[in-house]
Formats: sequence, structure tokens, C-alpha cells
Amino acid sequence: MPPRSTPTARQQRLGAELRRLREQSGMSVQQAAALLGVDRTRIPNIESGRFGISAERVRTLAFNYGCPDTGLIDLLAEMAQERARGWWEEHRGLLPPGLLDIAELEHHAVDLSTSTTIHIPGLLQTEEHARALFAMADPPLPGPDLNARLALRLRRQEVLDRDHRPPSYEAVIHEAALRMQFGGPEVARAQLDHVLVRSERDRITVRVIPFTAGGLPGAGQSFTYAGAPVPQLDTVQLDSSHGSMVLDSDMQLRRYRGLLGRLRALALPVGESRDLIRTIARDL
Repeated sequence: MPPRSTPTARQQRLGAELRRLREQSGMSVQQAAALLGVDRTRIPNIESGRFGISAERVRTLAFNYGCPDTGLIDLLAEMAQERARGWWEEHRGLLPPGLLDIAELEHHAVDLSTSTTIHIPGLLQTEEHARALFAMADPPLPGPDLNARLALRLRRQEVLDRDHRPPSYEAVIHEAALRMQFGGPEVARAQLDHVLVRSERDRITVRVIPFTAGGLPGAGQSFTYAGAPVPQLDTVQLDSSHGSMVLDSDMQLRRYRGLLGRLRALALPVGESRDLIRTIARDL
């Protein structure tokens, strides 16, 4: 099998976890290669996600690395044997890989927590709001690129409505994001109404941080904390003007779990959050 030229974030994560297990065991690349009966150059390629690995070989490595966490091993083996192409692969070559990685991350998450300051979370945006938002890109997006991003965003939202194990979803939204009028007052009002409707669905929670809460902890950037079936495989996805970033070190995960806790503490209860959203919509 030829090496992957552009491994996905999930493929890279599998390799990174195998590297962590190897390093924690104190085993060298040469020793790991000997366990699998392969050339030593194969191990760095597996650990970078450029080469795939079978579920059986994942278990062989994990056993010899002395990993005691059977839940983690089972999930890594499951990741290794994934062969079906996700729907987002239809967009590969048309959109930046980082955008596709977000869709893949959401697809595999068991729970999602998002904090936004200026924008309505992508999974809660209406088509009109998202189109107006993309129209503000700098530099401006060509028409085909804008339409491709819009199609991806709307398709991503289906993860919250799927029949099989949809993730629970929590959105912590700053009042500033609710008062932005992308597309004008009518589009903004429809957007807020949509957030209210979605917030009444099972497994979807929306809470608002009001202006009266004062300042915000952290840098104020939007981020999503994606929970995995085992906490070691949780992931943080950050939005920035330079594109999406993913963080997965233990220290980073602990930091953002703590940040989420502080943001939740500033937010209004669910009922009061809905009341504030209704008030803002009515005043538009």
C-alpha cells in the first residue's frame, strides 16, 4: 500500500497515540519495528499517519508497550480498521483539509462542547447566516469556493440529527455573537429563532454569557472540545484566521476542560439564556 500524501487528522492521531505509547514504554523505533517484523523506517511512517496499520498489529504493539488501558487499545484498533470513506471525502481537493478534519472530528465524537465569542456556532447556523458570514471572508472567496464551504457547513449539521448515536452538543455563546447582524436584521432574527428551536432538541444545550458577566477567561477565540469514547482521545479544535488547529496533548486537554468550566460558570442558566435570545431577536 502506498504512503498517504495527506493523512487525515484522525489518521495522524492514531499514529501519535502509538508513538506516545512507545515512548512511555521506553522502547526504541528499532525495537518496535522488530516486533512487527518490518524495516525501522516503517514505524515513523506509521506514527506520522503516512502508513496504515492493521488492528491486529495495533494490539501487538500496545501489548508489548505494556499499555494497561484496554478501552484505549480497543478504540485505537477500531480506528486502525476504519476503511469506509466519510461523506466529507467528497470535498477533498475542493476545500482545505483542515475543514474536512472538523467534519471527521464531529462525526466520531460522543459529545461536543463549543465556545464562541463573535460567531454563532457552525452547527447552529442557518444557510442565510452562513452565506453572509462567508461573504465577509478576507480575501473574498470566489463563488465556487463560497458555495463549497457552505455545502460542507450545512452537511456537518446533520451529525446532530442522525439516528445512530448522535453526539450530545453544548454551545456556550457570548452575547456579542447574538447581536452581530450578518446579512442584516431579518437574517439575524431568523438565525436567533433557529438557535432557539435547536436549543429545545434533546441532547442540545445552549447557554449565553451576557455582557454583564464582565471579561472572559482565555483569549476569547472560538474552540470546540470533542469528547471521545475514552478521554485520552479527546480533541480540541481551535478556529483562527489562519485556519483550523487541533490540540490533543494531555496538558492542552486539561487546560481547555478547565477553560470550559470557567465559561460555563459565567453563562446564564438554560431558561434565562433562551429569554435573552428572545429579547435580542425581538429588538432587531
